[in-house]
Amino acid sequence: MSGDLNEGDVERLRETIGGDVVLPGEAAYDPSRQAWNLAADQHPAAVVLAESADDVASTVLFATDNGLRVAPQGTGHGAGSVPDLSGAVLLKLSRLTDVSIDPAAGGARAGAGAQWRNVVGPAAEHGLAAMHGSSGTVGLVGYHAGGGHAWVGRSRGWACNNVRSFDVVTADGEQRTAAADSEPDLFWALRGGGGSHAIVTGMEVDLFEMTSAYAGGLLWEIERASEIATAWRDLTAAAPEELASTLKLVRFPPFPEVPDPLRGRALVGVTFAFRGSADDGEELLAPLRAAADPYLDQTGEVPAPALAEIAGDPPDPVPALAFGAPLDELGDDAVAAYVELAGPEADVPLIHLEIRHLGGALARGDAANGALDSLSSPYMLGAIGPVPVPEARAGVEATFAAIGERMEPWTSERTLLGFAEQNPDWRGSFPEEAAVRLADVRAAYDPGGLIVSNHDAG
Repeated sequence: MSGDLNEGDVERLRETIGGDVVLPGEAAYDPSRQAWNLAADQHPAAVVLAESADDVASTVLFATDNGLRVAPQGTGHGAGSVPDLSGAVLLKLSRLTDVSIDPAAGGARAGAGAQWRNVVGPAAEHGLAAMHGSSGTVGLVGYHAGGGHAWVGRSRGWACNNVRSFDVVTADGEQRTAAADSEPDLFWALRGGGGSHAIVTGMEVDLFEMTSAYAGGLLWEIERASEIATAWRDLTAAAPEELASTLKLVRFPPFPEVPDPLRGRALVGVTFAFRGSADDGEELLAPLRAAADPYLDQTGEVPAPALAEIAGDPPDPVPALAFGAPLDELGDDAVAAYVELAGPEADVPLIHLEIRHLGGALARGDAANGALDSLSSPYMLGAIGPVPVPEARAGVEATFAAIGERMEPWTSERTLLGFAEQNPDWRGSFPEEAAVRLADVRAAYDPGGLIVSNHDAG
């Protein structure tokens, strides 16, 4: 594709759409091209800030006429692995933030720019909760495209398989609805198969009844990492599906906005959410408290919307790189290696090195599921490294490589799309049969490869 823009076409697009068209050299170009992940340096041929599905369809036709690809982006949390956009239109969907709750049907409709924090509050007004992940700032579309690991995932499965329908614009500029009874192959692909099969402009997702949970976090000095990691591993081995938890070796930056008890400290923490009584939750957590007295105890009964905040993820854009790999086992040697990598003796440029507990419904397949059906690995290893300046990137990437090498004996051959920033080849996230089907759906709906995503299924 040539990437040469026709000035007349640009002006016609500006006159046609309700949103904005921004070109390189214009004052709005730099802020418009920026993703939520500030480490992603995107330089598209043009940026379109859409305000409707009609704007999206017009942008697709404009790009086709000008030999460009189209890169849809809601928030840009996953922009770190987006390919070069010099021959593409960056289609920002962040203005499509409409959200409506249907309490009778137990569902929510949301535009492609909506974030989870736009959903959880309105849903809670009806005693309902959503299958969001650890951060309320994550967009629904990208989250479901990568699968979606929710706090209730161990009992309800991957979030992508709780989607009812997608409103999309396909590569031919047509607006369609993908659901079980309409465009079923596309509906299958969009549920956990990445973002390159169609441009999602809105979606409808399941909600479920939940008003509160016993949740929060426990923190210990980093010197207790071995005891806590072992106790957490043992706890998860017998945990009920109603309990989800994450183990973290975390280094809090010495910034004024970080609360004083955390500022500049290295700690080991367990964050959890339990769909059960506080008494039962306390009993489950007792082995952690017995292993060592917590430095901080932030546990209690919380309203359902608070689950989008308990992980303490930053509420504002940050520059960072991410790493993730499923773990097939977590024996004593794996625990020791994990602590060695980011525990008290380590000096690493990381915000955290975490292990998430998977299993339960996440490992059970179903014929009605989408492209991400199940994942047998019981744990997910993940790391976040800050890159406040470009020069910091090499050190973080080298640390990721060292983590991957050290944990390789226990790492699954399969990746998970939503955590595969350092491994953008989508094929490794699916069994062969599913990978072939994803490629076939892409060929049917976007034979020319118009749509760009961070995991292209081309």
